[in-house]
Amino acid sequence: MPKVYPELKTHPCVHKYENPIITSADLPYPSALVFNAGVIKYRGEYVMIFRNDYGTDKYEYENEDGEFEGTSVGIARSKNGIDSWQFDPVPLVDSNGPAKDPEIKRYYDPRVIIIDGKIYLCLAMDTRHGVCGAIAELSDDLKSFKILSTTVPDNRNIVLFPEKIGGEFVRLERPMPVYSRGKDRFDIWLSRSPDMVYWGKTEFVLGVEDVPYANDKIGPTAAPIKTDKGWLTLIHAVDRDDTRGKNGWEDRWPKRYSAGLALLDLNDPSKVLSVYDKPLIAPDLPFETDEGFRQNTVFPCGMLLEDDGTVKIYYGASDTCVCLAEAKLDDLLSLL
Repeated sequence: MPKVYPELKTHPCVHKYENPIITSADLPYPSALVFNAGVIKYRGEYVMIFRNDYGTDKYEYENEDGEFEGTSVGIARSKNGIDSWQFDPVPLVDSNGPAKDPEIKRYYDPRVIIIDGKIYLCLAMDTRHGVCGAIAELSDDLKSFKILSTTVPDNRNIVLFPEKIGGEFVRLERPMPVYSRGKDRFDIWLSRSPDMVYWGKTEFVLGVEDVPYANDKIGPTAAPIKTDKGWLTLIHAVDRDDTRGKNGWEDRWPKRYSAGLALLDLNDPSKVLSVYDKPLIAPDLPFETDEGFRQNTVFPCGMLLEDDGTVKIYYGASDTCVCLAEAKLDDLLSLL
């Protein structure tokens, strides 16, 4: 399927790598789609925590009513954060694992951050009674995690700030209030916690109507980066056109996901200082528009600032593979 209209383009200050950096063929265990990965620097290497859906392929899904058998969350490591990724031999957690909780269907879409020396993992969580967000503490050896808190349904896309603000942990989140705002009219909110367990002081941050290239929903993506001007924050933005037909494996996929940029106040990140009025990253490469499970989709879950001022942005493309884009911090701030 070619590009959809109105056409959106990635900003020229962003350099995308020409090919995905991880595909399902790279994994040492069953995989159909690998995407939406969070990344940290840890003990001298880059650690990626990614989503993996498995148990079918394009032909079975389209022609034989194939369904995914499960979802796992896996770990990979690299010395440069770009290539030569080494994969842990088994996933961190698997929806078909032996310790499966009957209430929890799966964990997915991980974000990861280090705060005060502890590694925290934010996950979406499908349960028998709705979609929730979860925050977990990851063990130092990256082999297990402990759930610290979960939201009530329906809330997800939790993203933690990389340090306490005003003595409290702070997170961005995306509630899904289908009654108060209508179907898929979802916005970005913020909550605070004294201990990563109890969350409150919830405030509205940014609405769909504040993002010119979104008409459906928005949400947080990766942990913000602290700068002198404010918290540099990635968002995802969705525009929907129900005349769009088959854009991937499913019979219909009318949505397009892009990534945008906002700047939040350093001391009170519920205050939006600026929003860039065009997409920062749009689906415009062939493996983002013409191929994959859900085409015309880019979704960042990881953002890292390097010592030379380069910002690495790790994103899923077409809900199918992990990709990498880079930009200079000064160039990103100049847009805001």
